Amino acid sequence: MMQKVLLVAHWDWVLYNFRLPLARALREHGYDVAFVCPFGGYVDRLMSEGFRCIHWSVIRRSINPLKEIKALLHLASIYRQEKPNLVHHFTVKPNLLGSLAARLVTRRKQGNKLKVINTFTGLGFLFSEHFTAKLLRFVTLPLLKFGQTGHEVWTVCQNFEDKEKLIRLGLAPPSRTFVIVSSGVDVQRFYPNGQSDTLHREHTPIVLMAARLLWDKGVKEFVEASMLLKERNVKTEFWLAGKPDDGNPMAVPENFFQRWHEEGIIRWLGHCGNMPELLRQVDIAVLPSYHEGVPRFLLEAAATGLPLVATDIEGCRVVVRSGINGLLIPPQNAEALADAIERLVRDPQLRVSMGKASREIAVKEFDEQKILGQWLDLYEKVLSS
Repeated sequence: MMQKVLLVAHWDWVLYNFRLPLARALREHGYDVAFVCPFGGYVDRLMSEGFRCIHWSVIRRSINPLKEIKALLHLASIYRQEKPNLVHHFTVKPNLLGSLAARLVTRRKQGNKLKVINTFTGLGFLFSEHFTAKLLRFVTLPLLKFGQTGHEVWTVCQNFEDKEKLIRLGLAPPSRTFVIVSSGVDVQRFYPNGQSDTLHREHTPIVLMAARLLWDKGVKEFVEASMLLKERNVKTEFWLAGKPDDGNPMAVPENFFQRWHEEGIIRWLGHCGNMPELLRQVDIAVLPSYHEGVPRFLLEAAATGLPLVATDIEGCRVVVRSGINGLLIPPQNAEALADAIERLVRDPQLRVSMGKASREIAVKEFDEQKILGQWLDLYEKVLSS
């Protein structure tokens, strides 16, 4: 009998950009797959791939208890109607509400209990030192613990530091908590443009940062590093790709980017639909983030054969091996970021050797097909448990 799986997120953008390869792989292996999310600008693209989409009335940024209860009950009603074998939640709010919804359904369901996989792609805002986050933790962590420790709930993190933190807080049992390092990268789609050619031509090195435009992604440090290098007369172009995420309390206002762009501090590209082409135009990839699971941008840049500069945090260290394929710097340190970029700008040969190492690491460790194999193995393990 075909196993039914629901992939659940509170933003259709997440499912389209990060979970579509998993959905395709599950379908190819005989699973009945559907997406559950609020309907936004990416639902039509998911449906054009032949997948069914189910509307979930949840608001990403809401912390209104009544609205959250309404979203919880709606999700439980979806689970009762769909009768899936397994539900797979992505990011903290779906993990919380989805686990509670599964418990509500399981109480009424006869026979086999609903299996749950909760994926933490990074501990993000809820575990930050933001004042609102501290208040939210007081309420949400007991509920998350209650949902997460159900005996049919399995937890996946993208790095070992996040795994150990969840276990230490009592939010995930060690025996059912695993690390799968990201969703991988398509190494056939992201490939080098021949970086050795840059050794034989005069050009201004281009430094790219691509991310959701949040303060805790290191946007401030990126802009300040650009200004520092201009003061040092180091010729570079700083490109910033992405758009403000209005659904996140740490979003940077759009007028800031417009001003920085007009003043020539950075070149703000906005949303870029063709990341492989963009990455093949640049020389250095940068991500000065404060916290990460495993950043997709660094994986894509590595597969493209670029040297990397990132903060010395667990999620970035998974991809960046300091001195081998890039440089690691302390978080929230614009001067250290500027120094690392300057070192790579002034040494084209180092850029090339680190770029080659990046490509080798991406192919060996983060090939999407290998990572998808790990997800399929986990599904089999959970459903046969």
